Amino acid sequence: MEKLKLGLPAGSLQKPTIEMFKKAGFNIHVSDRSYFPDIDDEEIECILIRAQEIPRYTQSGILDAGISGKDWITETGADVVEITDLTYSKQGLRPIRLVLAVPRDSEINSVEDLQGKKIATELVEVTKRYLEEKNIQASVEFSWGATEVKPPALVDAIAELTETGRSLKANNLRIIETILTSTPRFIANKDSYKVDWKRSKIEQISMLLQAALMAEEKVGLKMNIHKEKLPAILPLLPALRRPTISPLDEEGWVAVETVIDEKKVRELVCKLKQAGAEGIIEYSLNKIIP
Repeated sequence: MEKLKLGLPAGSLQKPTIEMFKKAGFNIHVSDRSYFPDIDDEEIECILIRAQEIPRYTQSGILDAGISGKDWITETGADVVEITDLTYSKQGLRPIRLVLAVPRDSEINSVEDLQGKKIATELVEVTKRYLEEKNIQASVEFSWGATEVKPPALVDAIAELTETGRSLKANNLRIIETILTSTPRFIANKDSYKVDWKRSKIEQISMLLQAALMAEEKVGLKMNIHKEKLPAILPLLPALRRPTISPLDEEGWVAVETVIDEKKVRELVCKLKQAGAEGIIEYSLNKIIP
């Protein structure tokens, strides 16, 4: 049987990616000694590989599809189909940034101050292009890691990926500019995307991943309400369209069900209780498909 070769990012994005696939309905098991995880879908073959390499291997056709950051797609200049934007990271549902940072006591305060300076980064091409757009002539060198410790002894500044900025602050660095904002992207090989069954499979995966992400920050809410209380309670309830109302066996009572942002529940349940709602149940969601 021909299979869809799917590249999954190894490293910091590995765990959240596998968890996201699980919510989407795909169970992936990773062995400590194998880069070919098992997946409970016979049409898919998974390969664990560094996110930096996934765009290049997807472009070449070694992979039919994969997940990599917009930063590495841009860095490699890979000619691939970007199927969808997946806003998640190793610490939560947020994008990461490629930023220029300098020592806290540095006299460098803007991009213009980098003229003639030395910068270390993993994303050499992205950084060079950014500086060219700003008409800044600076030396950009590849960093093999531990980039935060290099200024000021080895370089004047760094271009580093950050999610919260805490690591930069811990190393006495401050941000002077954001070069780009990046999120994981589900990408596909252009030729693979022209094959009907592969395109259908890729679009199915994309829809389920988006549905899983949409459900991440939402919960379901269900409660019993006497019909007399509905006019007071319904305006309190957000929903994708309108809350679902179902009759109960007991005369005059209905069950009301809706989907809501999880952060709003703690304030809302008290208001619902005061307005007459009973038997309020909150439950988690795996997928939301609009």
